[in-house]
Amino acid sequence: MSIQLRPFKSTDLETLWQLGFSQVDPVWTKTNAPYFEEYQAYSDSKSFIESALAEFFLSSNVQAVFYQGELVGMVSRYWESQKTRWMEVGIVIYADDLWSKGIGTQALTKWVGQTFEAFPSINHLGLTTWSGNPAMMALARKIGFQEEGRIRQVRYWQGYYYDSMKYGVLRSEWKF
Repeated sequence: MSIQLRPFKSTDLETLWQLGFSQVDPVWTKTNAPYFEEYQAYSDSKSFIESALAEFFLSSNVQAVFYQGELVGMVSRYWESQKTRWMEVGIVIYADDLWSKGIGTQALTKWVGQTFEAFPSINHLGLTTWSGNPAMMALARKIGFQEEGRIRQVRYWQGYYYDSMKYGVLRSEWKF
């Protein structure tokens, strides 16, 4: 399987818009923290390209995921607390027909390794998801993250309560 990560380029933004931000209710938003209700569809690529969201994708803490040469998703990292060296990572594969094919496993494994290498002072990387996304929970465990916390019934979505799930891996546990 051919998975590549690289920084987004401005020339990727139209494809990214078509893939993830041109639809009113894309499938990927149903598992990516839908309870925050932050997703916004953009009516055209120009408005997406000029948005703050596009700037986020072009930042150094986000990379594009390519599968067989095609843009299929993104990986990201962010500081939960830079002062205490607490960083979290995340991933989105936009097309649901590409889920459960190992793409996310390979992409996130590469990203975690790159993040540990790029930030030698970090001893721990975290990943937060919710119990409504069992595939992400399984992915975290599969690549070596341990469940570190379950905050019960704090994510309310469509009439049900879900748990916030915290996973983490230490540098000493990571297999480079």
